[in-house]
Amino acid sequence: MNTVITIGRQFGSGGHEIGEKLAEHFGIKCYDKELLSRAAKDSGFCEEMIKNHDERPTNSFLYNLVMDTYSFGYNASTFMDMPISHKVFLAQFDAIKNIAKEGPCVLVGRCADYALHDMKNCLHFFIFADEDSKIKRLVRKYPDLNEDKAHDMMVKKDKQRQSYYNYYSSKKWGRADSYDYCLNSSVLGIEGTVKLITQIVEDFESK
Repeated sequence: MNTVITIGRQFGSGGHEIGEKLAEHFGIKCYDKELLSRAAKDSGFCEEMIKNHDERPTNSFLYNLVMDTYSFGYNASTFMDMPISHKVFLAQFDAIKNIAKEGPCVLVGRCADYALHDMKNCLHFFIFADEDSKIKRLVRKYPDLNEDKAHDMMVKKDKQRQSYYNYYSSKKWGRADSYDYCLNSSVLGIEGTVKLITQIVEDFESK
């Protein structure tokens, strides 16, 4: 096993669970919230601060400056002038690259597919599901949610993820041409989706 798997996901689609089951199947690590701890450790930022800015978009005229400095290597003075949200993004971006260099793993969310777009041993998946399945999953997962609240939470979270991804990457969140595979977890269920991805990864490794 030599493949790094990235998973983008709609809220309530089971993307995190799918990532964990894939990692378990292949005997590798799954990074979701764990990415935040790693980014904090590698960058020296406080983990609480990284959590507060996790997958949250921001609007700033410094955006182009940040991307330019990232492309050409940022220097200390430019980095000091950046908003906290950009520093957090760069810390996560670097952590994702470092983790992927260490070996096969599953990376969930946080523009991981974009961070690793130039790595050849990666497969990028996006997990979505129909609204009804997502709401039922959320109500099961969070007992204090009714269907209306689950729907509102789902819409809010997906908007947040979409804005973050579209803001920091050059691609569009959830669009087929942004990923290698887009899979509907309501068709095959969690286990079936895991099985399909496992087969795709094994075929990819054997080619």
